[in-house]
Parts: sequence; C-alpha cells; structure tokens
Amino acid sequence: MKAINKLYFASLILMLSAASCKKDFLNDKPYTAVVLQDAIKTESDMLVAVTGAYSQLRNTDLYGRTLPVKGDLMGDNTYVTTGNSGRYTTLDNFNMINSDAYGLAVWQQAYVAIKYANTIIAASSSVTSTTNTSQYLGEAYAIRALMYFELARNYGHPYTTSPNDPAVPLILTYDQNALPKRNTVKEVYTQVIADLEKAYSLMSVYRGTAFFSKYSARALEARVYQNMGDWANALTTATDVITNGGFTLTPNIVSYWNSTSLQTSTKVETMFEISSDVTYNNGFDQLGFIYIVAGGSGYADIFATPELYNLYSATDTRKALIVPGTRTLQTGTANYVYKYPNPANGSGRDATKVIRYADVLLIAAEAYYNKSDYTNANLYLNKVATLRDPSFAGWADTGPQVLEDILIERRKELAFEGSRFWDLMRLQRNYTKVANVSNNVPSTTFAITPASNTAAPNTQLIFPIPITEINANPNMTQNPGY
Repeated sequence: MKAINKLYFASLILMLSAASCKKDFLNDKPYTAVVLQDAIKTESDMLVAVTGAYSQLRNTDLYGRTLPVKGDLMGDNTYVTTGNSGRYTTLDNFNMINSDAYGLAVWQQAYVAIKYANTIIAASSSVTSTTNTSQYLGEAYAIRALMYFELARNYGHPYTTSPNDPAVPLILTYDQNALPKRNTVKEVYTQVIADLEKAYSLMSVYRGTAFFSKYSARALEARVYQNMGDWANALTTATDVITNGGFTLTPNIVSYWNSTSLQTSTKVETMFEISSDVTYNNGFDQLGFIYIVAGGSGYADIFATPELYNLYSATDTRKALIVPGTRTLQTGTANYVYKYPNPANGSGRDATKVIRYADVLLIAAEAYYNKSDYTNANLYLNKVATLRDPSFAGWADTGPQVLEDILIERRKELAFEGSRFWDLMRLQRNYTKVANVSNNVPSTTFAITPASNTAAPNTQLIFPIPITEINANPNMTQNPGY
C-alpha cells in the first residue's frame, strides 16, 4: 500500500506539471473532490463524517463477520464443518501464512476506520462547539479506541503476558510518507484508554444503540482494563456503568436475539451494536449466513461444539439459540447457531452486538473475584446466571472456583459474539480446538497451549503482519512464526 501510494502521487505530479507551465496550477483545488481540511466545517458535516465511520465498522472483515467469528472459531466454541465453502478454514486449522487474506483484510479495514476517526478529530477544532459536535467528536474517539483495541489484540500478544512486545503502529495524524514502526502493546493500550477517557468526557447525548454513548464507551473501557488485568480500574469503570448507565438485562434472551429492531430510547441489554437493515447490510456476507441457511441461501459453515452445547442445562433459555440438526458431509450432530437468525428476513437484518450489559456485569464479577470479594463476585455473576436459567439456584462458591464459574457463564452468555478466544488468551488457558482438516474429511482436534507460544500451531494465536506492509515499510517487523 505504501509503495503504491508513492507511485500514484509521483505520477500525478508529473501529469499536472506536463499539463501546465504555471506553478499556480499545482495549488488549485480539484473540481471533483473536497480537500481534507475543508471537508468538515459544520455540525452537519461532523454528523455525516461520523456516520461514515460507523458504516465502515459494518465491513465484512470487521464487525460485519470476521471479528465476531474469529473470537469463537479460534477458541473452543465453534468449528468449520467438513463440507464447507472455504471460508475461515485457515483460522479454524491454525495454518495462516504471512499473506493470509483475513490478516490483511482486518488490518486494512481497521485502519480505514481509524482514518475516518482521525479526520473528524483533526477537523473538530474548526467546528463551532455545541452539545452535538462534542457528542460526535466523542464518538470518533471511541471508534478509534475500539479499532486500536482490536488491532492490538489481533496482531500483538496479550497485555497480561507481554505488554512490551510489538503490536501495531499508532497513526493519529495523516502523513502519506510515514514509515511507522510498531508501537508496543502497552503503548497502544495506553492510547486506547486515553481515547476512551476523552470520549467519556465529551459525550452527553444518548442516540441509541447504533452509536457510542457515554456509558457504552465506559463499558468498552472496562473491557480493555479486563484484558489488561487491571482489576481496580475494571471494577471502577464497570460499576460506573452499572450505577449510572441506566441499562437493564433483557428478561427474554431468545426474543432479544430474534428481534431486528434497533433501540433508540430504551436501554435493555444492548449498549452498542453495528446496525444492519434491508438497505444497509452485507448481503451474502452477512454474519448470520455463515452459521445457518436462511431464505434459501447461506453457508452454514460454522457450528457450535458439542462441549459448548452440553454446558447449557435443559432449563437454560440460552440453549434454544443452538439448534441440533444434520448437514451434508458433516458426521454426527450439527449444532446450528441461531443467535443471528434473520440474515434474509425482509423486515431487517441482524445487528452485531459489540457491547452488552450482561458482559459489564460479568466483568464486575471477575473484578470482585480478583479482590477476593467472593460475595459480590457471586452477586453480579448470578444477576446473569439465574435470569437466564430460572431453575438454577445460583453460584455460591469461594476461592479459585469462583473464576471457573465466571468463565462458564461468560462462555454461555457471550457465545458467538467473539469473546471466548480472548478470555482464553488473556488468562493463558490451555484448551482443545475442534478443527476441520479439509473438505469431506472428518473434523479433528488438537491442543492449544498459549503459555508456551513456541510450537506450531501456537505461534498462530495472533495474525501475521500483512506481507504487503512488510515489503513496503522497512521499519515494519513480522510476528514470530510467519
């Protein structure tokens, strides 16, 4: 990308020079484009710009599909069926190479979103400050924080084990000639926290679940601190949301996931989601199509593992979101995922839930566990567990078993939302991966030992830095194993 940009701009300058002998010609503004610094001048300009940034998050290789899929597929919640369409097999089998398509796409699309956020932030000083412009600016900071958080954990080792290892370059201003080095994991997380604190201070308007709000930014901050193992700040931010955010759990989890409606005023369960509807969606690349066949189409490539399905009791309402069945070329039972059941529904499309209130409660529970406050840990844990399973009396353990209980509830509650793999990584948990070897061959299993991170396939716990970036930038270094 860097090399292409240089060639393009050099050619453009030569072309313009040949077309006119007047030097002033090079300073003329283009007729068919808006100069970057002139693009955002008013409140309505900021609204248009931030709307574009949200649209970028819908990209198939961000929250449109790849990020939530990866967070379960590279863990022990899902696997690719043997009779698959070829999607996500490199993640499923842990056999990525340095030109892996998903590693490249996530990198590129995340940096596009960061570019949009940076443009809004850079232009904000020239826009008259109002309540709305402050809100939009805060949302831009939150979007940038979200993208850098995802980049740091997808391309760098966990903060809890390797904070000084390289992550990704921090690009906060535009410079087409820059050849940035990779910042450390710690440096990226520090920037993420700074952006979220800025977002929290700027935002005061609740625009609905499809937009960042003051307390959804705070909830994201709690998640970041959780991934850092900073339990004091995780508790502070999570309890701020619980006490002041005004959100509640949904009493009917199945109806919640079946719904295609976005919330604009109520604050039930969803804190931030990437919206899709009949007009704005990813078509056949919609998230639900990778899990089920709907409306006569869909891939049904990825199923829940038997281990996950068996965690739910018969009275757990969440069990209805996994439907056992059969699939051609797949041996045994195929556990279809119905958390995204409306990809072809004429009334709308499934939104991707990025932050839910249940997750905040479970973060608080884990933070209390790390303070050895088992009473409060169980209190917040059971707010989720007993609501989802009316026949369950609640968790009442002490000591290390409390963490195991929390991880079970996190696995059941947040399944297929991209959470499980990151829980395993930040805690350095060994696990067994169910994987597809190749088309028409029965699935196999292999052991993953994150703590060693030495022998294949464990070096593939993070994406490769795209080989195009390595080739274009002499300051860019590659991840081990690629």
